[in-house]
Amino acid sequence: MTVELGIIEGYYGTPWSWDVRTETVSFLAPHGYGFYLYAPKADPFLRRRWQEDHPRDMADGLAKLAAHCRRTGVRFGVGLSPYEIYRDFNTEAKEALARKLTFFDALGIDDLAILFDDMEGSQPDLAEAQAAIVDWVAHRSRASRIIMCPSYYTDDPVLDRLFGRRPEGYLRKLGELLDPAIGIFWTGEEVCSREFSPGHLARVTGELRRKPFLWDNYPVNDGPRMSPFLHLRGFTGRPASIAPHVAAHGVNPALQPVLSRIPALTLAESYRLGPDYQYGAAFETAATAVLGQDFAIRLRRDLLLFQDVGLDGLGESAARLRAKYAAIDHAGAREIVAWLDGAWRITEETMRAQ
Repeated sequence: MTVELGIIEGYYGTPWSWDVRTETVSFLAPHGYGFYLYAPKADPFLRRRWQEDHPRDMADGLAKLAAHCRRTGVRFGVGLSPYEIYRDFNTEAKEALARKLTFFDALGIDDLAILFDDMEGSQPDLAEAQAAIVDWVAHRSRASRIIMCPSYYTDDPVLDRLFGRRPEGYLRKLGELLDPAIGIFWTGEEVCSREFSPGHLARVTGELRRKPFLWDNYPVNDGPRMSPFLHLRGFTGRPASIAPHVAAHGVNPALQPVLSRIPALTLAESYRLGPDYQYGAAFETAATAVLGQDFAIRLRRDLLLFQDVGLDGLGESAARLRAKYAAIDHAGAREIVAWLDGAWRITEETMRAQ
């Protein structure tokens, strides 16, 4: 059984360039990646300043990306985070939201995601308030698919510590109130889940009254604890047996766009090969496809240092690695050098500002 795969650009930190986005779409489309959702945390006009219009240069970039996706046969979507709009969905908020929907319609988006993640969510009528907003949007947007991200999008109790205790029966109420055609994002048993099992997904399907739309937080590396590591290994814990239990599978990529393509290719292989999938062999095949054979061999030798030891544990090895990869004329090597130089570090201040 095939699964719809896609990229969800939903990380904190420095956003990708428009050229990198189009290159990523073009590279991954032949490997089964059929949608691209633009939702970087660094775009303030989708988050804290969502009521404001995108500046002309950003609007032009979005229009060109949408057009490229259409030419490539990839669904293009945008993720909007109307910050805590559910606290007072008044006339002013509706007018601002309507203007934003008009802008998205002009882009010709296929997918529209309304994202309520990373916001205070302890109010008792949270599910009712959010469902009403999503329903309002669904009746006014021309997007052919609407997806929402709940405030509590995982079983992980870390969200309750950060954003308040989740209301009783929150997921069940969302499932009851939302039109069955509307997708619901889910990251699994944790924010960054180690695995997705058929049993877990079946339970969530029962609560949501629809199959979850996976928002997979691998290989993303955007937090203070994760940014000192490069997530390059092939996907594990995503067996092909979960295919009947998901609506689609979206990958939140790493800050390094070229290197992100390596694990992305392995996910497609996991679904394609089923029980014959081997994540080590899949990494080697994918790295070769992305970087070329010689570069891939070098990267394989250093994989443990990048993914497990991390930047802060490299010590004297950091200078050796920098010289090694600075000598390679490849965008992926330049990403490694920038990471070694600390250019990709994410702080708590970065996350709070976005």
